[in-house]
Amino acid sequence: MDARRIGGRIAAARRALTAPLPMRITNGLAMVSLVLSSCDLLRLCSDRDRHLRFPLGGREFATVVCQLGSVLYLLSLFGVSFAQSEPPASGDGDGDSRRSPAAVAPAPMPDGPDDGDEEIVAAVVSGALPSHRLESRLGDCRRAARLRREALRRITGRGVEGLPFEGMDYQAILGQCCEMPVGYVQLPVGVAGPLLLDGRQYHVPMATTEGCLVASVNRGCRAIAASGGAVSVLLRDAMSRAPALKLPSAKRAAELKIVLLLRG
Repeated sequence: MDARRIGGRIAAARRALTAPLPMRITNGLAMVSLVLSSCDLLRLCSDRDRHLRFPLGGREFATVVCQLGSVLYLLSLFGVSFAQSEPPASGDGDGDSRRSPAAVAPAPMPDGPDDGDEEIVAAVVSGALPSHRLESRLGDCRRAARLRREALRRITGRGVEGLPFEGMDYQAILGQCCEMPVGYVQLPVGVAGPLLLDGRQYHVPMATTEGCLVASVNRGCRAIAASGGAVSVLLRDAMSRAPALKLPSAKRAAELKIVLLLRG
């Protein structure tokens, strides 16, 4: 057997000796030690011919040490289990209403925040980092929405658990339809149609919470189809923005329009 193989076996034996024992084995050893030391102490105390002397002998000292060690280990084990299973105490309504949003203790964020996440959330809460810059700084739209959601909870002192977060592609909406997202809202989607338009049939999906809206559009689609269909003409495809001016009368508004048209 060569030296490398012997060295490998020695290293494996060292790792096996230094590895921590499973929890059930240590609990079993503690229980056995407690039972044996208790029986030995009862036997020593019930022996009338044997008087207790100080300092203790080797056997008595070992029994007392095993007894104390087992009791302390089991107490610490049960104490940790009780602390983990104990629900957090909630104050009365008056105390909670007087508590400022800044005094709300941070709760764990989804997906397990790390130290870097905590620093970023604290910067957003303090105003050092604007919320709209999270996507560009992190490069991860989902993480940016999660941290913005946590910062909003800490600033307002209100939970956002009722707002869905999972299941949304936050990268797809970046720069498209929503800025600074913290979640999304589920809406019922109905379908109206078929709509006969330019010789083709279309089924129109509609996301709405207004009752009878989809039914009304569906009746209109049926009326269009029954009359032979509709024809569309595209005159211009654009989006415009313009200021709104409030004038004292419709006459003044018409005069202003004429002036703008002449100067245009």
